[in-house]
Amino acid sequence: MKKRNALAGRTAAVSLVLAAGVAAYAQTSKERKMPASAAQIAKTSPPFNSLTPEGYKQVSTRDVTVDGERATLTRFERQDGRNAGLGGEHYSRVVNEAGLLKGFANMDLAYESDNLPSRERTREIAMGFLKEFAPDLLPRMEISWIEPHDEPVRVTRDGRPQVITVTGMKVKMRNTGDGRWFWVIVGANERVMVFERDIVWINMPGHRQTEKWLHDTWLAARDSKNPAH
Repeated sequence: MKKRNALAGRTAAVSLVLAAGVAAYAQTSKERKMPASAAQIAKTSPPFNSLTPEGYKQVSTRDVTVDGERATLTRFERQDGRNAGLGGEHYSRVVNEAGLLKGFANMDLAYESDNLPSRERTREIAMGFLKEFAPDLLPRMEISWIEPHDEPVRVTRDGRPQVITVTGMKVKMRNTGDGRWFWVIVGANERVMVFERDIVWINMPGHRQTEKWLHDTWLAARDSKNPAH
């Protein structure tokens, strides 16, 4: 599979946004009471610490809100320090106040590959993941599509910074009960590299409402505009 040319056109812009946001990266907090149903789901879900990749260490936490709900964003980076910092290799997760895993992203060079699993294999892996870590989503699940998905990662190679692409197969799904979206992205090594749930989409004018705490480019842009927060 060839890399999509659209990402190359975004490379310069991504680099500028990340550079502006690193200096402003800060901790924030807001409040909202969590629904009891979320607490019940969290109690019956298996521990998600097993999802943290080997060779990573925790480097930061910050209080955040996800559609008005209190949550915690925890960031891990490689123990060897390779490509550290905002925009580089990292594993980040968001957990709400009730202990429910709202999502995680593993941006690692291990996912820089075109040798992706088939759509059928991707679906199989995604369903297995949801059964273990988000079983409440399965009864009212509707698959929208399964397609390749790219994410930019800032790296240093031969002493020079550059933005590369990590790629996975994305299973985009809709919760027919509440209309919210969720997805699982499976990498070339058949491991889940991204999971996000309960994403609110506003059809008019057509944009995502739910904050993008797992996306470094969004974090950089947000924090560069709001350095005090």
